[in-house]
Amino acid sequence: MTQARLTVTLPEQIWIGDVSRHHPDAVFKIMTAVPDSGAAFALLKLQTTEPDDLIGSIADHEEITESSVIQQTEQEVTVQVETVSPPLLHLSAQASGMPIEFPVEITDGKATVDVTGSHERLSELASQLRNFDLTFSIEYIQERLHTTQLLSERQQELVLKAIELGYYDTPRDCSLTELAEKAGIAKSTCSETLHRAEETMIKQFIDDIPTPMESERRVTIPE
Repeated sequence: MTQARLTVTLPEQIWIGDVSRHHPDAVFKIMTAVPDSGAAFALLKLQTTEPDDLIGSIADHEEITESSVIQQTEQEVTVQVETVSPPLLHLSAQASGMPIEFPVEITDGKATVDVTGSHERLSELASQLRNFDLTFSIEYIQERLHTTQLLSERQQELVLKAIELGYYDTPRDCSLTELAEKAGIAKSTCSETLHRAEETMIKQFIDDIPTPMESERRVTIPE
């Protein structure tokens, strides 16, 4: 399974690209978006020191047919909008079969997009972004193994039993001796099995922390 983060530059004709560039210090978080025939609906959280000006800029944009404030504080606004056309990011995701993970964060005309799927779908997403004239850069790409590929069946069962009994709670609700008894194995076997499982999961967690250099080595998107 491939995980990737892209930074997509939004065209000026797109409302959120226009407005975010006019308010470069504001953070736009698209919580969800639903396309419709000839329109789209989205729920956004806006972080800004000038909420009234930002709300006005959104409402006044020619692509916005309706906007309503759901909740507002001094520096955060939740707003629902209806636009005249579906978002290009969503169209690219639909055409590639690669769903975009929400929220999508946008600042100063650039969207941070996280996706998870097959390498083939990711390559197709890149192609669709180019088809819609969306320029992008790759922050990282990495292959991630599913947990069932990391641990043996015996290790999985013991880790799940340990979680169920509260072995990993703070404070612990179950000692190693009690866990071994519940699992029906020797205490030494229980300790060694858990240690090996924990070692595998911790090392995988560290491997999942990406860097640009690592992403280039692991997977590349063809031009």
